[in-house]
Amino acid sequence: MAAQKKTSNADGEMSVAAHLRELRRRLLVYLGALALCLLIGLRFAPELVRLLLSLGEQYQYRFVYLSPEELLLEYLSVDLAASLCATLPVLLYEVWMFLRPGLKRGERLAVPAAMVCGTLCAALGAAFAYRVMTPFVLRFLFSLNDGLGVASSVSVRSYLSFLLTQLAVFAAVFELPVILAMLTWFGLVRAETLRRARKPIIVLCFLLAAIITPPDPLSQIMVAVPLLLLFELSIALCALLEKRHRKLR
Repeated sequence: MAAQKKTSNADGEMSVAAHLRELRRRLLVYLGALALCLLIGLRFAPELVRLLLSLGEQYQYRFVYLSPEELLLEYLSVDLAASLCATLPVLLYEVWMFLRPGLKRGERLAVPAAMVCGTLCAALGAAFAYRVMTPFVLRFLFSLNDGLGVASSVSVRSYLSFLLTQLAVFAAVFELPVILAMLTWFGLVRAETLRRARKPIIVLCFLLAAIITPPDPLSQIMVAVPLLLLFELSIALCALLEKRHRKLR
């Protein structure tokens, strides 16, 4: 507190150098938490890899590694992904504490709410990918082998890369309502604008579904429908926020 007073001007505002020092301190705290989590995660990395591989084994995939160091590298990549997820609350807290002095009263309520909702939406998206979408895709891709008699030996690296990409994509896609709600809160997006863009968005959702899913209509519908529901939820949230803003004026 004393250090902050020394680096503040007469109006109580911190200098640019003080902001940079504060940012560095926050960043070092997060990096320290991430490093600690990485060290602890090395102990559990083999169990995490085994858990992820078990999903593919349910659909008769056989896994191999193609180089001596492949398993070690995959342990490290899974450990990194798990550590980033585990330390996300620390990152959000440090970001919030850095931004908080410069926010207005209403923004001090909106930003942490957006952080919490965004985390929950990302977790929901990853769960949807792991429980619904990825098993469906794995089952479909394995069914292409019917009658060919080709052994389904898949490298651990390619499988885990595919799975982690699926989790990351759906975690990001499920952030759509939170992102649009925040843009509406700051006056950058209006619900009416989103309503007028509904038809192009429908086409875009099906196009995105066609890109990230196997080439069959059912899997594309399974992805496109949640995307459309998220977009409609975003419109409802934006309209609600606009009404709240009008009442506060």
